[in-house]
Amino acid sequence: MLSREDNQRLAELERQLRRDDPEFCARMTGGMDRPAPRRRPRRKLALSLLVTALVLWAAAITLAVLGWWIVAVIAAVLGTTVASVLTFHLIRHRADSA
Repeated sequence: MLSREDNQRLAELERQLRRDDPEFCARMTGGMDRPAPRRRPRRKLALSLLVTALVLWAAAITLAVLGWWIVAVIAAVLGTTVASVLTFHLIRHRADSA
């Protein structure tokens, strides 16, 4: 039984081999090799994270104007965290598709 990390590494090696030498893969599977399924970007997730970050930043500005500094800082930190998660998600997706 492989660990999750080992399974991910094995899958990555298989994808790389399919890209680098599809003829070898076809010979090893007797010509029954099917292309690896394409993963579509999770646009809904990315869009919802973007909207969430924008709403949190707008709330932070509004709260700062009203004088609620502590809550404004918390909202700004949360908005920045959500934006960081979105950035990580997009970078990871770009690395997987390349």
